[in-house]
Amino acid sequence: MRTTILCTALAVCGAACKPVDKAPPASQSPLPPASAAPLPATPPPPAATKVAVVAGFLTPESVLYDSAQDIYFVSNINGSPTAKDNNGFISRVRPDGAVENLKFIEGGRNGVTLNAPKGMALRGDTLWLADIDAVRAFNAKTGAPVALADLSGLGAVFLNDIAVAQNGALYITDTGIKFDDVGNVLHPGPDRIFRVGPDMAVTVAARGDTLGRPNGITLDVAGKRFIVVEFGGKAVLAWKPGDKAPSVIARGPGGFDGVEIVGGKILVSSWNDSTVSSYETGQEVKLITGVPSPADIGYDAKRNRLLIPVFTGNRVEIWQLP
Repeated sequence: MRTTILCTALAVCGAACKPVDKAPPASQSPLPPASAAPLPATPPPPAATKVAVVAGFLTPESVLYDSAQDIYFVSNINGSPTAKDNNGFISRVRPDGAVENLKFIEGGRNGVTLNAPKGMALRGDTLWLADIDAVRAFNAKTGAPVALADLSGLGAVFLNDIAVAQNGALYITDTGIKFDDVGNVLHPGPDRIFRVGPDMAVTVAARGDTLGRPNGITLDVAGKRFIVVEFGGKAVLAWKPGDKAPSVIARGPGGFDGVEIVGGKILVSSWNDSTVSSYETGQEVKLITGVPSPADIGYDAKRNRLLIPVFTGNRVEIWQLP
């Protein structure tokens, strides 16, 4: 009905009733399609920044943050990592970088035996140290010796790092290496993880080449497991007491030393490429580069800072994490 009326009206005006062509005249070029605006570039993640360098140490191997005292402990090998020379010592450093006491605990003084201290762990007010083939304990406030677990009877070769389980047991890596007279690294093995129970009973918790000359170890509370990093391989490992072998959860440059868990991410130091990297879902993200011989790193949770002992540089670098 409406079409008939419209055509009649157009006929009166002398126009034909036909579809309207909406295309532009041939002489008029169609407008080009609007180009999509470029997406903004993804900004790089915030970088870690170096906030302090503390010098004057002697072969620093490990840094540990004591939140109760708000202090950093630094273990100093002071010579060969395998020499029983009783000249190792532990330093106390304030978070502002000031050395409060360079030789807070010193081998050969006040009844202390300390040869080549490496990894450290706190259990209450007790500071535990890995020392070649023994685990030594000191009062964290006074420095007085309080306990000793002698692992030489089980053939410990190169005790390296310590982690404390939730039940108070200590787990200690044995990298199984030695050094010859000219400094070459030998690997007589075996690679092991020892356990020192709350009752001071010592057992072998894990053993085998799948540990890859284990170095750093830390407790992953959320994952109910330990994270172990290989000095002789390129794997980041997950391990639980009772496992026959660890599982590989990430790979990287290798030559790994220290390991910390920060905000669900696994931070690992590497001698092979002088870095500290983050591993999350198996992917490596380099956080800090250009730090030679980064040993057993620590973490200041109060200030979100990473503490890096530079083994061959006799210094500790303090880095602010983003």
